[in-house]
Amino acid sequence: MDSDRLNTFDDTDRLYLEQLTTILSDAYSALHSPVRDIYLAGGCFWGTQHYLSLLRGVLHAEAGYANGNIPNPTYEQVYTDTTGFAETVHVRYDSSLISLPRLLEMFFKTIDPTSLNRQAHDVGTRYRTGIYFTDPDDLPVIRHSLKKLANNYSDPLVVEVTPLTAFYLAEEYHQDYLTKNPDGYCHIPLDLFAEARNFNP
Repeated sequence: MDSDRLNTFDDTDRLYLEQLTTILSDAYSALHSPVRDIYLAGGCFWGTQHYLSLLRGVLHAEAGYANGNIPNPTYEQVYTDTTGFAETVHVRYDSSLISLPRLLEMFFKTIDPTSLNRQAHDVGTRYRTGIYFTDPDDLPVIRHSLKKLANNYSDPLVVEVTPLTAFYLAEEYHQDYLTKNPDGYCHIPLDLFAEARNFNP
C-alpha cells in the first residue's frame, strides 16, 4: 500500500488498523510464548510443590487436585479416595529456561515411578504418580522421557499419563506448606531440595 493511498484513510480506518494490528500481535505473542503448563502428581503435594518451585525456569507451582469426578472437591473428600482425584501440582514454566524433558527429569528424582498408588508412607489413589497435559504436542515428549526413565528400573513404570480433565486448587493452607511449616512432613529427601536450589538447566 503506497503512502498516498494511506493518507486517504479516515480516523475510523486508522482505528480499525490499529485494533487489527494489536489483535494480530497479541495472537502471535500467545502462539509463540515460551510460557507452558504441565500438571505433575508425585504423592503428597506439599513436597512436590516446594521442590518444583525451587527450579530455575519454574514461574509458579500450585497445589491442587486433578482428574477426579466431582466439582470443587475439598481435601477431606479427596482423602476418602472415592473422588478419583490425585494430589497434583500445576507447574507454569518458561520453556526458554527449562525444557519439558529437563523438568520431567528433575520431577522423576522425587518419585518412585514403579510404586502404584503409594509414595513413601503415603498410600491411596490420591497419591498416585501422574503427568497430566493440556497440549497434545507434549504427549510424545512425555512418552520419550518415560521410555528413558524405564531403562533405570526392572519393574514396569506405573506413572499415569493422560490429558488433564479437571484441576482445582487446594485449600490455602496447603499452598506453600513447607515454606510456612519448615519442619512439616515431606516424603522427598531433603538433599533433593538443595539440588533443586542449585539447579541450572
